Amino acid sequence: MKKLTLISAAALALLLTAACSSPAPSNNAAANSNTAVNRNAATPAANTAASPAANANNSNSGASSSTEGAAQDFTLVNQTGVEIDKVFISPSDKDDWEEDILGKDTLPTGQSVDIKFHRSETAGEWDLKVEDKGGNSIEWHDLNLLKISKVTLHYDQSTKKATADTE
Repeated sequence: MKKLTLISAAALALLLTAACSSPAPSNNAAANSNTAVNRNAATPAANTAASPAANANNSNSGASSSTEGAAQDFTLVNQTGVEIDKVFISPSDKDDWEEDILGKDTLPTGQSVDIKFHRSETAGEWDLKVEDKGGNSIEWHDLNLLKISKVTLHYDQSTKKATADTE
């Protein structure tokens, strides 16, 4: 009986050690693609459900220390007049959009979202794709996120042209 107790205690200690040393589970799809998303606290929450990408800590307090301070971090502002359903960001030299960083959340017009990269990310040139609920998408290519801290998206309904202002 003493051996069984000792083995059980050792197994429990190993499980606790493993649980405490591994990263917490995350619904954040962006964490798998070296980006994270935090809603701007100055804008109202747009959450309609929990989401992978911005499970959306609707304040800047959701960023973990491993995602703070990357040179590519930027704020995405939606001034399109259309609710953005999906946002994809990919290094310009890749052919894959990876996962939607908003997950189940959306980015209504007039709101912004802070996009944070893992500090170890080195790519400077990035492509951005946004999509509405109807599946209509617009892409911007070769954004130098090492020099850009804010991207404001615009859409002119009359000309059907999309533009982006960068700061």
